[in-house]
Amino acid sequence: MRKARARSRIPWISTVVMLVAALLGGPVLSSPGRAEAAVSATSADSLISGQLARDLINPTSLSLKSAKDLGAWAKNQLALDALRRANALLVQPAPRPKADAQPAAAAAATGTSALVLYDTAGPYGHLGELYAMAAANLAGHFGSVTAKPVSTYTAGLVEQYTSTVYIGSTYYGGTLPDAVPAAFYQDALATSRPVTWIGDNIWNMANAVGTGTFGRKYGWDPTNSFYSTASGVGNINQVTYRGQQLTRKIPAGQDGGVLHPALLTGPGYPQVTQLAQAKDGTSGATSPWAIRSANLTYLGEIPFAYVSESDRVIVFEDLLFDALAPATAERHRAFVRLEDISPKADPASLKAIADYLHSQQIPYGINVIPVYTDPKGAYNDGVAETVTLAQAPAVVAALKYMLARGAVLMNHGFTHQYGNADNPYNGVTGDDFEFFRAHVDASDNVIYDGPVAEDSTTWAQSRVTAGLAAFTAAGLPKPTLWTTPHYAASATDYRVFGQNFSARLERSLYFSGTLGGTADPGRYIGQFFPYAVKDVYGTTVLPENIGNYEPDEFNNHPPRLPADLIASAKANLAVRDGVASFFYHPYYPVAPLKQTIEGMRALGYTFVGPADLTR
Repeated sequence: MRKARARSRIPWISTVVMLVAALLGGPVLSSPGRAEAAVSATSADSLISGQLARDLINPTSLSLKSAKDLGAWAKNQLALDALRRANALLVQPAPRPKADAQPAAAAAATGTSALVLYDTAGPYGHLGELYAMAAANLAGHFGSVTAKPVSTYTAGLVEQYTSTVYIGSTYYGGTLPDAVPAAFYQDALATSRPVTWIGDNIWNMANAVGTGTFGRKYGWDPTNSFYSTASGVGNINQVTYRGQQLTRKIPAGQDGGVLHPALLTGPGYPQVTQLAQAKDGTSGATSPWAIRSANLTYLGEIPFAYVSESDRVIVFEDLLFDALAPATAERHRAFVRLEDISPKADPASLKAIADYLHSQQIPYGINVIPVYTDPKGAYNDGVAETVTLAQAPAVVAALKYMLARGAVLMNHGFTHQYGNADNPYNGVTGDDFEFFRAHVDASDNVIYDGPVAEDSTTWAQSRVTAGLAAFTAAGLPKPTLWTTPHYAASATDYRVFGQNFSARLERSLYFSGTLGGTADPGRYIGQFFPYAVKDVYGTTVLPENIGNYEPDEFNNHPPRLPADLIASAKANLAVRDGVASFFYHPYYPVAPLKQTIEGMRALGYTFVGPADLTR
């Protein structure tokens, strides 16, 4: 350990801020004050070299602005649903398109393709685009994806795609006319191609095509199906799917409920397959969460906000196989990467983990930060310090040792910090964000403030170019994979990363306006994936969906132990061809990593390298 303990931390302040999709705007990190107090009160012998910040999942997958909108949206949804139940909700149909306004027919998509339709109307219309990006990203695992506002739908469009997904996030009625064209209601009924309907307005389809017609084809009555019961939305906190119990954790006041479908029985009605079951944690009552009949799969809520590694969003992630790749065989793979390796890393720790993984014939990723800097001497007695890989020959030798034993080199930013700023802590490599600004509020929460002031294509490219040059100067190969520091960057930055690397391996942010305008840095959704996808930025993104080992409680987050990682991997078995991908900081002992790997193998997972994740 160095004299000044430049990278020393006790375990509870070691790991990074995981997003989510699911993932930002809520409590995430411990404050610098608490961290420094803990260090000063701890003997040097008990310290473990690590990171101050963490990549841990946030309770919401939405930005602060969007999360606030979600609360108002939930209140509005339940109010309109109560009016509909009382037969007091007037719904004005969408206007018929003018004959001369019909666009020319588009060419049918080739190969496996998905059409994602979403709402844009109303005061919470931007949520529709955020959810559409989440759905489109997942569909990007299977083939090409087209995402467009449902209001622009034209007759026959569903026939040009393998499958269609409609996300009903705007509850139409009252002063807000229905924006869903009648042509979509009719085509959804008539097509034999799979249609997945999520959330609102399925009752408007039933009214448009006739409730009797809808019931005889699909076996349920949406016009008599509601989000709340006599006791309100209840406490639905569990969804069971393919033998796995998945979580559903939504704060009070944010829950718009899960639609309770009114199933029809008797002669003339087809059987409805209940794909997933919701359970109320207070009453124990169960009800369908996802159902299917004929060509229609219906999900009773939009599952992209308030997610976790074991969340009910896993249901939708797997159901896409039915719609887009039904012949997919069962397969469960796992991936591990070693995180936050800088020129200040401990070569002995790196070699110890490399020897274990090599003994197990496990390929793995190594996330390397090519330049370490402490511009204010936060951990060097007030003396600024910068160390490049070329100036750390022992670390470079350890990295080459790892590369010869199954590791794949990955680029984890340039300096993993931002200038001399506390972003949000101290400006030190690995502690702070590099491509996004953040601060710690009075309640000890890390708040994401948006892209850095000089953010641009040129600026982001300069960081990437400088980082790659540092690898070359150290005699290391050029990395082809990228992980964004603390998983946060702008839409501009993500596109730059995609131009320089074959794939990103991470959780990512997706900004309102990306699908058809200018990205809004204040409104975004975070997301992680159970398989490789081609996202809306046009980049392949490899999965990290399990999180990381963290042995101690921090900032109201419980410890995340091997048993927790294994439990999340078990939940992800519900994805028929999914990956359990996690990361581990090599300053921790080998034993917890070994326990995690053995537990995942016992579940039936096979460990593979990052190149295998795209196959």
